Amino acid sequence: MMRYDSNKTSFLPNFDAVDLDSNMKTSTPKKEITFETLPKAMSELFDEVKVIKEQMEAVIINFQPKTPPDYMTRLEVAEMLSCDLSTIHSWTRKGKLIPYGIGNRVYYKRNEVEAALVPFGKNKGENI
Repeated sequence: MMRYDSNKTSFLPNFDAVDLDSNMKTSTPKKEITFETLPKAMSELFDEVKVIKEQMEAVIINFQPKTPPDYMTRLEVAEMLSCDLSTIHSWTRKGKLIPYGIGNRVYYKRNEVEAALVPFGKNKGENI
């Protein structure tokens, strides 16, 4: 925000009206803006706003909201992988699946179960 100082016939930045973040590592030095330098100052301001706008657009495009993990029971994992509960228990003991629990309930994160699946055989890692 700018204020007009009638004694100096110039515009001065009004830093009292702005809550500056104390964590800012660099601060812009106060520049006195006169009527002669106003067009150049406005041009610099518009350039800075353009850069900020481009950065915000990039953030909006690349923004990925965090989704909470999807927990599955032993039975749901067994159904998903078309195997028996004893197989799930064996893979858990061998460390192939990571269990999470509350009390005597056991859960698995869906993304970790999917990550445990690895390609094998003749076409290992190749697109078919």
